[in-house]
Amino acid sequence: MPAIQTVTLTLYRFESLASRLWAFAMMGLARPAMARVPGLKFWKLCGAGAEERFTIRPNTRVCSMLCVWPDAETARRQLRENRIFSRYRARASESWTVFMTPVSTWGAWSGVAPFTVQEPGYHGPLAALTRATLRPGALLRFWGRVPDINRVIGADPNVAFKIGIGEVPLLHQVTFSIWPDTSTMAAFARDKSGPHAQAIKAVREGKWFREELYARFRILGEEGSWHGESPLKALALT
Repeated sequence: MPAIQTVTLTLYRFESLASRLWAFAMMGLARPAMARVPGLKFWKLCGAGAEERFTIRPNTRVCSMLCVWPDAETARRQLRENRIFSRYRARASESWTVFMTPVSTWGAWSGVAPFTVQEPGYHGPLAALTRATLRPGALLRFWGRVPDINRVIGADPNVAFKIGIGEVPLLHQVTFSIWPDTSTMAAFARDKSGPHAQAIKAVREGKWFREELYARFRILGEEGSWHGESPLKALALT
């Protein structure tokens, strides 16, 4: 069978002050080791929002890694055996990795298109990722709309999992969410009277983003746990 590009998002939780300081330092110190991981095509080290939402306040207990691999076998082997990932697991009180393959993508991240669509037309359980670089002049207007979006998405019973992460506080933001199917996710996005649709309209009209990327993924599997359980437990995965 042909190799299928595999994307992984790994979340790590650090409880002690020493481990949290270590994770913060590794945002810079881990970069040379990440650049040398065999098979790793694209990667980003990110922090997370408070209460694991898309928010201006950081959560110093959580960090994340997004990685792009040539296939699932390479992804699982390197995450299991490479020393840099082992060091993170040894320090973390909990970690969770979701394995995915892209089904749609548009835009760029740091000037490149990191994802290659493997299964266009897929309509089952999926993950959605949005990434944007904000223009400094739009910061106050953008973040002013975030609380309403958090409230609505938090009340949506169809959202299996959600988290806000980012490379640079305030300026580089990523949202990641998991949905049971494309129709429920599209219904949330299509609500023209909702804060999400209104924010998207304001973004387009005001040109708030200097760079943006949107991608959807089929979920291939997971390893570990988050808050002691599987974030995918509510999904009908086959």
